[in-house]
Amino acid sequence: MNHRFNGPEVGLFLNGEIPPFLELKKEFYFYKKIFAVDGAYYYLKTFGISVDYVIGDLDSIENNIYLKTHLLKTPDQRFTDFDKALNIIYKKGFFNINVWGGSGMEQDHFLGNLSAALKYKNKLSIIFHDKYHFYFFSEKKTSFYQKKNKKISLFPFPKVEELSTYGLKYSIKKGFLKIGKNIGIRNEALSNEIKIDYKEGELLIFIEK
Repeated sequence: MNHRFNGPEVGLFLNGEIPPFLELKKEFYFYKKIFAVDGAYYYLKTFGISVDYVIGDLDSIENNIYLKTHLLKTPDQRFTDFDKALNIIYKKGFFNINVWGGSGMEQDHFLGNLSAALKYKNKLSIIFHDKYHFYFFSEKKTSFYQKKNKKISLFPFPKVEELSTYGLKYSIKKGFLKIGKNIGIRNEALSNEIKIDYKEGELLIFIEK
């Protein structure tokens, strides 16, 4: 899955489910910079991965840090660490962000992370990764390439109007999705190119790895 903006990609690691090391090893070399909230710093250190910036209150970490790592103390409790990290990354001029550890563990954090990602949707290209999927908030019109038979789920957040899909097994034409009514999970790629467009609302797309 390609990011929306020209320019380098960065990695942002949160304190959710620890990314599988083999996948992590393939991914992180491509990142221009690596950012981590303070809780995620410890598992990255365990894997021997250098972190460029650590974000958080830093109470337990300041005396246990790599020399080349920059500490960005953000004590403001009105915002989550993820929200603060996105703001910092944006101000540093990076717009393509790969997020690891955004799900798993405490599920209210997962929902909070989705809310923060939606807040920055127009400013940043944010793609979440876990061991099963990568997922992101879609633009009104989007297309991507995927292997045939892979699962693709379309989840309204909270609703999507006049949704049409191309290249999926269960096609939708000017459909309406809404949480609590009907959602579009567990669809399947019939062709390599998938196209999706809709008129109103917000759509979260999950793509099987």
